[in-house]
Amino acid sequence: MNRDVTAPAAAARRGRDRRARVWQAPSGLARVPRGQTRTTAVVGGGLAGLAAATALAERGVKVTLYEREYQLGGRLAGWPIELADGSTATMTRGFHAFFRQYYNLRGLLRRVDPGLSMLTALPDYPLRHSAGFRDSFAKVPRTPPWSALGFAALSPTFGGRDLARMNPRAALPLMDVRVPEIYRQLDRTSAQELLERIRFPEAAHHLAFEVFSRSFFADPRRLSAAELALMFHIYFLGSSEGLLFDVPQEPFPAALWQPLAAYLTGHGVEIRTGDAVESLQPAPGGGFRVTTENGGTPHDTVVLALDTAGLQHVVARSPRLADRRWRERIMRLRTAPPFLVSRLWLDRPVAADRPGFMGTSGYGSLDNVSVLERWEGEALRWVARTGGSVVELHAYAVDPGADRTAEQERLRVQLHRVYPETRDAKIVDERHEWRADCPLFEVGGYEDRPTVHTADPALTVAGDLVRTDLPAALMERAVTTGFLAANALLARWGLHGQTLWSVPDRGRVRALRALNRLVGT
Repeated sequence: MNRDVTAPAAAARRGRDRRARVWQAPSGLARVPRGQTRTTAVVGGGLAGLAAATALAERGVKVTLYEREYQLGGRLAGWPIELADGSTATMTRGFHAFFRQYYNLRGLLRRVDPGLSMLTALPDYPLRHSAGFRDSFAKVPRTPPWSALGFAALSPTFGGRDLARMNPRAALPLMDVRVPEIYRQLDRTSAQELLERIRFPEAAHHLAFEVFSRSFFADPRRLSAAELALMFHIYFLGSSEGLLFDVPQEPFPAALWQPLAAYLTGHGVEIRTGDAVESLQPAPGGGFRVTTENGGTPHDTVVLALDTAGLQHVVARSPRLADRRWRERIMRLRTAPPFLVSRLWLDRPVAADRPGFMGTSGYGSLDNVSVLERWEGEALRWVARTGGSVVELHAYAVDPGADRTAEQERLRVQLHRVYPETRDAKIVDERHEWRADCPLFEVGGYEDRPTVHTADPALTVAGDLVRTDLPAALMERAVTTGFLAANALLARWGLHGQTLWSVPDRGRVRALRALNRLVGT
C-alpha cells in the first residue's frame, strides 16, 4: 500500500490533524466483473471481520460472515437482559472510547451514518488518584509538542523538581515513533522499565501513564514498551486530535451493529451468527473448505478475524494451513489476564457533577468508573423512570487466581470511596462480566504476532493482535487490519481496495527526530 503524505484537504474531512496520513490502496476494477464469482469466508464478526466483510462486499465479492456468538461486535457486542424490576436492558462487555484518531473505524461507521450522529462527545477525560491528585485533558492543547508541555504545566503531578530529574535521553524514542522501528528499539523492554528509565514523577507514573498501559488489559511489567510508546504517539505525542473522545448514544447493538448488519445484508453478505468455524482445509484446486458443526462450505479465500484463543482453536485443527512455522507462532501467542466489568443499577442517582467517564488509580483494582446515563439513551430512560443511576466499574489485569466474588465486592467498596454518595444506594440489579480474551502484547512478543499476509495468498489474518506498519492500536488496529486483509484479497483479483488513514507515521518535531537517530546510533 502506498502512502500519500500530502492530503491536507482530504484529511480535514477525517479529522482536524492536517498531517494525518493517507494510505492509498492498489487500484483496480470497481467490482467483480459480471458473470464472475469470487467468494470469501470471513471468520469472526468483531470489528476486524466487519471491516473486511464490508470492503469485500462493496466490490461485489460474495461474503459469508461466520460468528460463533449470537451477536455481532466481538468485544463490543451487546445482548438483552431482564432486570430485577422487570425492565429490559442491554448488557455489554463495557465502556469503549471512540477517539478522534480512529479514522478507519469512523470510516466504517460512516457507511450507515455519514454524519456519525450515533456518537456523542464527552467533555473531558478526567483522571483521579486516591492520594488526591486529579488530571484533566479538557484544557490541554491538542497539537504536539504543546500537548505534552501543556499537560506537564497543568498537571499537579509534575513539579519543577520532578521535571529536572527526568531523563530526556530515555524519552527520545517517544518523540520519534515509527513502525516497525519502535519494536526493534523497545519490544524487549517492559513498559514499567521504560517509565522508570525516563524517571517520570511517581504520581504521574501512576495517574496518567499507567492508565495508558492498562488500556491493553495488561500489567505494565509484562507489556512491551514498544506498545506503550506507540500509544503515546497515537493519542498524545504524534497526533493533534487530542485525548478527548466520543461514545455511542445507545448500546452497541442498536447504535452500531444492527445498522451495519443491514448494510452488509444489502450488499449480499450472508451472516451466520451462532456458527463457529472449527477448521479450514486447503482444497486441491485452490481455496478452502470451511467446516462448522453444521457442515463444510467451499470458499475461494478466507479472512481469519478471531481473538487469540479462537485463532489458536482453528489453527490447531487445521494442520495444513499456511506453513508449519506460521502455525507454531500462532500457538505461542498469549492472552492478557482476566478483566472484570461490573454494572450496577442503583436506586438513587450519583451526584450531578460526576463525569460520564473517569480513569482511576490507587483504588485497588478499580481502573475506571462510568455513569452511563450521562450519554447512553437506554440508561437515561431507566433513570428517568426510577430516579436511580447506572454505574459501570472496570478492573483490568486481574490476578487469574483471584476470588471473583471477592473481587466484585472490592470494586463496590472502591466505588464508595470514589463516589461516597453511593454508600447508601441500594442495588436494584447487577451484572458482572469476566473475560480473558484480549491479546497480550508481552515483552519480546512482536515477532510471533501474525501479519495480515500468510504463506498462502488466499488466507489473510485481521484483528488487534495483528502487526501492521500503520500506526494504530486497539479498536483502530482491528478495523485497519480488517481493511488491509480485504485489500490483499481484492488485489489478487484486480479489484480496487479501501483507502486507509492513520495518524502521522513519525514524530512531529524534526529536531527531536534527528536527535533520536543521533543518540540511537
